[in-house]
Amino acid sequence: MTSNNAEFERAKRVLVGGVNSAVRAFRAVGGTPRFIARAEGAYMWDVEGERYVDYVGSWGPMIVGHNHPQVLERVRAAAADGLSFGAPNVMETDLAERICALFPQVERVRFTSSGTEAAMSALRLARGFTGRDKIVKFEGCYHGTADSLLVKAGSGALAFGTPSSAGVPGDLARHTLVASFNDLASVQALFDAHGEDIACVMIEPLPGNMNLIKPAPGFLQGLRTLCTQHGALLIFDEVMSGFRVALGGAQQVVGVTPDLSAFGKVIGGGMPVGAIGGPADVMERMAPLGPVYQAGTLSGNPIAMSAGIATLELISAPGFFQDLEARCARLIDGLNRIAADRGVAFCAQHVGGMCGMYFLETPPDSYGAVMQQDVERFKRFFHAMLDGGIYLPPSPVEAFFFSSAHGDAEIDLTLEQADRAMRQAVAA
Repeated sequence: MTSNNAEFERAKRVLVGGVNSAVRAFRAVGGTPRFIARAEGAYMWDVEGERYVDYVGSWGPMIVGHNHPQVLERVRAAAADGLSFGAPNVMETDLAERICALFPQVERVRFTSSGTEAAMSALRLARGFTGRDKIVKFEGCYHGTADSLLVKAGSGALAFGTPSSAGVPGDLARHTLVASFNDLASVQALFDAHGEDIACVMIEPLPGNMNLIKPAPGFLQGLRTLCTQHGALLIFDEVMSGFRVALGGAQQVVGVTPDLSAFGKVIGGGMPVGAIGGPADVMERMAPLGPVYQAGTLSGNPIAMSAGIATLELISAPGFFQDLEARCARLIDGLNRIAADRGVAFCAQHVGGMCGMYFLETPPDSYGAVMQQDVERFKRFFHAMLDGGIYLPPSPVEAFFFSSAHGDAEIDLTLEQADRAMRQAVAA
């Protein structure tokens, strides 16, 4: 049998840093990444045969758990007919119809192969539609790795202490204006100074890449008003929150309607998928109907579409999100109770099946607040949980994810280990 250490050393000889996405390298927490051999339901097994209750869920897509039989059956049936055609297929239309039905303002959809590609394309569409160059994003919000969006970004960039990336031209970055999440005045100031040049405001309505942050009352409504007043588009990046916090995404939860939405993760059921959705008059500025070019060889491939259709069927079942919410609340309440009993500065919260934990007295409301948490204590807690068979995101700035496969047994196991891990995190 091989080992995680051996596989990491092997990977580092041919993969940059031994990984294909920076946060997987465990640099934010130290130690050796676990190399996963298989997954089923709420569990993953590494190459050493160790089993973990998984709260990463492929960073969100696995809302019905790993290898759900209905999803696998649909994927196998589609694969038997061909992996990719590079031509239209009916599964694209089927999945797009489901998205349009759940989001009334979404009249047209364009599929991509990743959330990064969806966000990048939504940005280009907004610029093409408005004829403006500048965009507004928020400190700590992560929208993938497009150059214009890697300015004070979240996710791995925060964990590595490099909120901006090398290789992003200064001339391009100057078109990206950065505001503070939950600070409407900071956005107002940008519109006061650059209103006629701002094409869009792009935001994670429920950020998950500087850990889970909830929007303050009136904040997102204020963004909607400012965009309408100044003729800019409001773009919700729901790659993470879409179909995860509610069937209608974060916009259903917060009651605010964006002009464009970027989707991903859950709509692929574990396969690489992204999508842009919005009103016909905006979306039809895209090629082949309009001048904004966007294309992708594997966009809308039948395997990804089939996995997404099966997943949306499952989460559309009556009571799915109510049950998910109730069981997730039991986990979060248990974590908070353990911390209180131990006298630890710790808190956790959730929206639907999207969760955050912080070594802070109260949940943070901004990037700055997130960065005040006790990172060293988080590292100790993370490794104690991992050693006890609980797989959490290897970074203090990432949300974690609950699935319908997490039952009472998994919650009990997690809370038992959290009690031990909390003691170890404090004692060190």
